[in-house]
Amino acid sequence: MKIWQKNIEVDKGIEAFTVGKDRELDLQMAAFDVLGSLAHVQMLASINLLTQAELAEVTTALKVIYKEIEAGQFTINDAVEDVHSQVEWLLTQRIGDAGKKIHSGRSRNDQVLVDLKLYFRACIQEIVENSSALFAQLITLSNTHKDKLLPGYTHLQIAMPSSFGLWFGAYAESLVDDMELMLAAYKICNKNPLGSAAGYGSSFPLNRTLTTELLGFEKLNYNVVYAQMGRGKTERILAQAMSSVAATLAKMAMDVCLFINQNFGFISFPDQLTTGSSIMPHKKNPDVFELIRSRCNKIQALPNEIAMMTTNLPSGYHRDLQLLKENLFPAITSLNECLEMTTFMLQNMSIKEDILNDKKYDYLFSVDVVNELALKGVPFREAYKMVGETIEKGTFAPNKNLKHTHEGSIGNLCNAEIQAMMEETLAQFKFEKTNKALTNLVK
Repeated sequence: MKIWQKNIEVDKGIEAFTVGKDRELDLQMAAFDVLGSLAHVQMLASINLLTQAELAEVTTALKVIYKEIEAGQFTINDAVEDVHSQVEWLLTQRIGDAGKKIHSGRSRNDQVLVDLKLYFRACIQEIVENSSALFAQLITLSNTHKDKLLPGYTHLQIAMPSSFGLWFGAYAESLVDDMELMLAAYKICNKNPLGSAAGYGSSFPLNRTLTTELLGFEKLNYNVVYAQMGRGKTERILAQAMSSVAATLAKMAMDVCLFINQNFGFISFPDQLTTGSSIMPHKKNPDVFELIRSRCNKIQALPNEIAMMTTNLPSGYHRDLQLLKENLFPAITSLNECLEMTTFMLQNMSIKEDILNDKKYDYLFSVDVVNELALKGVPFREAYKMVGETIEKGTFAPNKNLKHTHEGSIGNLCNAEIQAMMEETLAQFKFEKTNKALTNLVK
C-alpha cells in the first residue's frame, strides 16, 4: 500500500530501487511519525476537519501504535513503502474512515520533514548527554592528574613541559566548542516544518502555531518553500556539528595510540581492554582507539558527502534527499558509540609517574631557563643565545621547578571556568521543554 498510488501497478524493479533502505531506516523514525500525527490530528480537529469523536478515535489508535513501537512490536510490511504508509494503513485497518482523514492538509514531504526534525532533536540530545559524560570524565582526570608532567610536542619533537592536567583539560574545552556548534544545529532542528505540505502550503486553514506548540518546537519554519529547502540543509548542519565532535575524538585517539606505544609509554590500559597478535605474544594493541580514530575520520567526511548529494538541487523536493538517511543515520549511531567507548576507556586508563625525570626530556625546560634569565634583566634574545650555547656544549642544566601560573597554564588550569562554559552552553538546549511537550502528546 502506497499513499500516493492510484490504479497503476509500479514495476517491481522500479519499486525496489526507489524504496531502497527506507523500510529499515524508517523504523528509527516510527515513534516520531506517530508523534507528528498526534499533533496534526489535534490541529485538524481545531479547524473542524475532524470531529471530536473522530479525534478521540484516531488519538486512541495512534497511542496504541506508539506503545507498540516502544515495545518493539512495530514492523513495516514488505507491501508497504515506508513508515508513514504503515501508520496510516494500520489506522485505516483498525478504525476505518477516520484513519483516512489524517493526511488532510499534509504531504508526505512535510511529514518526512517533521519526522526527521523530531528524530534529529532526540539524536542531538543523546549526543549531548554522551559528550557531557565524556567532558565530566576529562575534567575529573585533569584535576586528578594536574601535577603529573608530560612532554609537549611540536612537529612531533619534544618542545616544552605539559601535563596530564593540561592534556585532559584541552579535550574537555574542545568539547565545549563542539557543543556550541551542536547547539546551533539543535536550534535549526527545533523549527517546525509541518504544514508546508509539498513545499507550497495548503488551501486548508491550517494552524501551524498549534502544531509547533504541541510538538515542543521553539519556532516555525515560516516560509513553506524554505521549509522544504531545509531538507538536506538541516542534515548538513547537523553533520558539521557531529564532525566537530568527531574531530575532537579522532585527535585524542591519535594521542592515545602514540602515548600507549612503548617508545612513549606514558599511559596503559588493562590487558582485557586491549587486543593481541596472532604470532607476537607481547602485543597489547589499542584497537579501540584505532577504530575510534577511523570511525571519527569517516564522520568528518559526512558534511562533504551530504553537500555533494544536495549542492546542485533546485528548490522543491527531489528523491535524491531520501538517500541522506543512509549516510547520516548510521553516523549518528557510530558517534554515540565512540563517545561512550572513549568515556569507558578513560575510566580505566593508568598514568605513568615521573615521566620527565628521564634525561632525554631535559631540553623541554630550555624555554623556562631562558625566561628565568629574562626575568633577571637579560634581554630575551641574548638569553636565548646563552642557553642555546649551553645546549650545543652539552652543559645545559634544566630547572624543573616550573612557575607556570597564568590562566590556562600548567599551574592554573582554569577547569572551573571551562566547566562553567560547558554548563552555560548545555543549559541553552532546553531539552526538558521539548520532552515535556512530547510526553503530553502520548500520555
